[in-house]
Amino acid sequence: MDPRRLLLTTALSAVSAFASAASPFDAMLERTVEREDLPGIAMGVVEDGKVVYQRSWGVRGDAAGSRIDPDTLFKIASNSKAMTAALLARLVQQGRLQWDDPVTKYLPQFRMHDPWVTQQIQVRDLLIHNSGLGLGAGDLMLWPEPNHFTRADIIAGLAHLQPVTSFRSGYAYDNLMYVVAGEVAAAAGGKPYDQLMREQVFEPVGLQRCQVGAWSTAAVGNIAQPHVRRAGRNTVVAADGVASADLPSMAAGGIRCSLNDMLRWMQVLLDPERVPGWLDDAQRRQLWTLHMPMPLGERQRRWDNAHFSGYGLGWRLSDMDGQWKVAHTGTLSGMYSSLALLPDRQTGVVILINGEGEDARTALMQAALKHYTAPDTVQGVDAWLDELAQARAQRHEAGHHAPDTKDARPAAAAALAGLQGTYRDPWLGDASLCPQEGRLRFSVEKSPRLQAEVMQLGTRWLLRWDTLEAAAQAWLQPTATATPTLALRAIDPDIDFSYDFQDLHFTRTGDCPGNDGTRR
Repeated sequence: MDPRRLLLTTALSAVSAFASAASPFDAMLERTVEREDLPGIAMGVVEDGKVVYQRSWGVRGDAAGSRIDPDTLFKIASNSKAMTAALLARLVQQGRLQWDDPVTKYLPQFRMHDPWVTQQIQVRDLLIHNSGLGLGAGDLMLWPEPNHFTRADIIAGLAHLQPVTSFRSGYAYDNLMYVVAGEVAAAAGGKPYDQLMREQVFEPVGLQRCQVGAWSTAAVGNIAQPHVRRAGRNTVVAADGVASADLPSMAAGGIRCSLNDMLRWMQVLLDPERVPGWLDDAQRRQLWTLHMPMPLGERQRRWDNAHFSGYGLGWRLSDMDGQWKVAHTGTLSGMYSSLALLPDRQTGVVILINGEGEDARTALMQAALKHYTAPDTVQGVDAWLDELAQARAQRHEAGHHAPDTKDARPAAAAALAGLQGTYRDPWLGDASLCPQEGRLRFSVEKSPRLQAEVMQLGTRWLLRWDTLEAAAQAWLQPTATATPTLALRAIDPDIDFSYDFQDLHFTRTGDCPGNDGTRR
């Protein structure tokens, strides 16, 4: 047997004290870890309102030998949105705001590109992805983290993001509106968002380890670190320092919780009597009412036997084998989460992964839910993983993949001489295309991780970011007009949508600084 597989098998045999040796979920989890070579995972299942399965496995990545346990904190990413929606629901229940209040009632400085939309957009609209903006528009103000954008910057930047559809006419997932929603909560509640989240959600629900806002990672401890695959190994990236900053993205995707927290969260959502009066029936219905139709994909239709799909307030709603399903996922670099509820049977599943786990969370969640929705046709995770891998291979064969850029070479310092200088994008701000230490460099002032060496590949120019993965590379497309401009385009058609390079429009504003600090 391969030594790595022997080690994996030995480690997986050490079953968590919370997991039954006979549980069908053990086989699902173990096979997923083996197939996808995950660094770490935590999974829990609530059935009829009770925790029936809880398993933690793998390494945190913050210190040698550190192991994941049920109290290990994970970035839950966009599963934070449901908590933000619950916070707003609490404020509505307390009479501090209404769902149909205009956003400008609480944030007079709020502006969209269209003045009419500015006037019409309501609090509810902030949570259901119907703004008319494109998929992930403006996300480069949030990610990659850390950066120097503030929530005020993000709200100001919205006015410069042009819509791609009319308001409320279609669904396009966005994050910036949740940042606005967090600021609406702060204005209505009279306290910062993070303080309100702790007081209105974490404390009454009993989420003892969840963290939001600025907090000491050194004091809290037991924190999973994100991993990516490099040279065939799981490698920690963007590891925590001694403190976690007050990130502008927190209302959209900045909360961290443990497996124990997420199990408690599911139980309270499924059974209101666990915390009587925390959310009344009217507000619970608001959260899980379909407010915005979503496209029903071919795979979802086939896998789930689904007939509808839509967005509630912080939740995706659909049917699965004739049963009502309420779910969401969360994705950050090196961190994946998934939570799904079957409310009519008080059942739910949560998965937290600290590695590149997109296929893992999809297949494992599918297998776990089918255990309840279609028990007579249950198949192992292999079948789901095989289909995902096959679909990806077919896309690659059809030419839907990033071009080979290994032959790109560093551009000379004098390259693009007539186009070098400082630039500005209306919402991302200042940038520069200037020589540094004999190389041509591109840098975004407020985003320290958007720093790149300019590469040349034939007649094209490529941005190879210093600290981002190869999949995030972008074409640099300069235009030599009276006032030069720069455009960026992703080279990988499957790039994460938060790299919204296509929405950037840089215009030259001045010369590069000389070695003596003067402009040239």
